[in-house]
Amino acid sequence: MFAALQSDVGQQIINHYNIDTTKTDSILLYSEDNGVKSKSSAALHIAKGLGFPRNLMSVFFIIPNVIRNLVYDYIAKNRYKWYGKEESCWLPTPDLKAKFLGNI
Repeated sequence: MFAALQSDVGQQIINHYNIDTTKTDSILLYSEDNGVKSKSSAALHIAKGLGFPRNLMSVFFIIPNVIRNLVYDYIAKNRYKWYGKEESCWLPTPDLKAKFLGNI
């Protein structure tokens, strides 16, 4: 499931974990069991839950978090240069919209 940081659910998580959103410019992954993960840890935990071969990316957990986040930040900084940027936002399909918590 997904939630916007601005949604009621997103705000509850942010408040519960005292997350400073002015210092957070990354993906946040929340689970009741593991709390909040960000940057490379969030991305790798998501990949771990995907099917083969994407779940193999979880092998990168052996790399220290500081180094993984440097690579994550480098990719984030250059992603539009490498992959381009859309001129407009997409609208989610009803199936995708059903995966969001709260309003989008």
